[in-house]
Parts: sequence; structure tokens; C-alpha cells
Amino acid sequence: MKKHFVAIAALATMLAASVSAQTLPKTQLKVVGGLSNLTAYNDYEKPFWTNVVPTLSNGQVTAEIKGFNEMGLKGPEILRLMSQGVIEFGTATLSYFASDNPINEAIDLAGLTADAKSARAVVEAFEPIYAKHYGPGSGIKVLGISPYPAQVLFCNAEIKGLSDIKGKKVRTSSRTQAEFIEALGGSSVTMAFGEVVPAMQNKVVDCAITGSLSGYSAKWYEVATHLYALPINWNSQIHGVNQKAWAKIDPKVQSFLQTNIKAMVSNMWDAAAAQTQQGYDCNTGNVACPFPVKGKMVLVKPSDADRAQLKKIMQEQVLPKWAARCSATCVQDFNATISKVVGLTAKK
Repeated sequence: MKKHFVAIAALATMLAASVSAQTLPKTQLKVVGGLSNLTAYNDYEKPFWTNVVPTLSNGQVTAEIKGFNEMGLKGPEILRLMSQGVIEFGTATLSYFASDNPINEAIDLAGLTADAKSARAVVEAFEPIYAKHYGPGSGIKVLGISPYPAQVLFCNAEIKGLSDIKGKKVRTSSRTQAEFIEALGGSSVTMAFGEVVPAMQNKVVDCAITGSLSGYSAKWYEVATHLYALPINWNSQIHGVNQKAWAKIDPKVQSFLQTNIKAMVSNMWDAAAAQTQQGYDCNTGNVACPFPVKGKMVLVKPSDADRAQLKKIMQEQVLPKWAARCSATCVQDFNATISKVVGLTAKK
């Protein structure tokens, strides 16, 4: 992974040759990134802020970054702290803010997209809506939206298909995931990412949903036996900055950061499908896993019937419930953008 990022950084250097880094004023930034034990942070965010930005700016722009968990934060407070200016630059998982406004779920409803390419098309279609929503009045400026690997089921019990979720307690990280699990007859349990391993060990939950590679990074293979390779959603992250902090940054540096953050996010999208497969390989001990430590989980491949069931639950339960709690404008925006990508219409 790190070699992959170095190659990307080298390419970015060539592409950014036209940027006159010498003209950038000295600028020091503070960044709160995503979970520090995951590849999104270690292979993309951290190298971007600590290596790529200083390199491309000839040392004129530098940054300090820490994962939000390293700062004692749980995640759901990040947008609020960013809007207040306590956090300057920050990364926040959008699904954490579904209860604040259902618009935050629009791009990543359970069953909306089955592959990274479609998920990216959905995000790109809806990003202008988020740019407007998180405008000056919110205190936040959106700089980009990136994915985790596909969100899939890790279980410490045998699972052969979606029907086996019935009666099981499943850790979910968003309302849309919870509605999907409940539609299958399972019980949704909300808990922080860091609490999942002991919860699985102690049978507090039978299964948990997270990114395939994220689960590997957090060693879920030590407490789970079966990995169900059906993408449910992508747990998109918003990369943003406090509006007042942004306004104080020189326009040339603003332009430099926007261009290069866009490149970082693009690289993360390009890697999403590959990382999803890496998660499958590494959790199950496949020789294709590029890392030295390999899990021994059983990889369960979804049937066509399960894929159809996921889509049916999306159309008949997840999308209507979301539309009912989102505003009329929100639903109109969905239909004007995302609907054209996925061929589904939300009705108020």
C-alpha cells in the first residue's frame, strides 16, 4: 500500500510541476484525520499532509495531523467542532450525522450501490448539494468526499447468506445500516468501532459491519469466523475545513490545497475496489494478501438471490424510510442527481 502511495505522490509531483511553489507563503496547518489505525489514514491522509503537501509546496506549506481517536474523540462531534473552529481541517464520517440531518445519508444508503465505481458516481453527482448544504452558514467548507472499502458483515457465527442474519445482534455504524439489518430480522446494536472486538469476544454482538480492510486493520479476524463479501455501503468521509480558518489562508495556498486534496480523494476512490478485495484476501488468509499477518476467516460469497434481496430491501424499505425523514428539498435533490445514476426515485 505504501509503495502504491509513493508512486501516486511521485505522479502528483509531476502533475503539479506547473504550481509555482516558491510563490506560496509559509503556512502551518492543523488537521484532525480519520481513525489512525486504518489504511485510509495511514496510507493516504497522513502521508498526504506530512509528505505530499510539504514536498509539492517546497516546504512552504506544512501540517500536523492526528487521527480523531488519538485526540480522545469518538467521531460524531467532529463536524460540530469544525463548525465552531475548534478543529481547523477535519475528516468526518458522514453517517455519524444522519440524526442531525438525513441529507448526510443520501449518498450512502444501504444497498444503493454494489461497487466502487457506482458509489463514486453517486458521490460526484451529489457533492455540489453538500457544498451548498455545508456552506458559509454551517461554518464548514467541503474539500472532498472519500470512501472506506466496502462495508461488509463480519460474524463470529456461521453465516451462509442474508437469511442467516435473522435473530442475530449486529453492530451497525449508521441508521441506514440499522434499517437494513432490521429488515432482515436482525437486531441493530450501535457501538464505537473500537468497542467491537471485545463485544464480539463476549458475544455482545454476533456480527458487525465495517470496511473489509478496516476490519482487517483492527484485527477483527481474531474474533470473527465468517466474512460475508456483499458490499452494503461505503461509509463515506467528508474532508472539510472551518470557514473562518479557511478565509485566513492565502488564496494561492487555498488553490494549492484544493487541487491536491482533490487528487488525494481521487486516489482513495481509485483504491476503494482494490482495498475491498485486499480485505477479503487478508482476513481469510489468501496468498494474494500483501501483508505478513493473515487471518483465517471463512469467505462467504453472496448469491444472486442475496444481491437481489439487498436491492429489494433498498427499494422497498431503506429508501422510502429515508425519504420520509428527509426534507422535500432533500428528496428533490436526490432525484435530480443520485436518481440519474442508480435509476431509483425517492418519494416523499
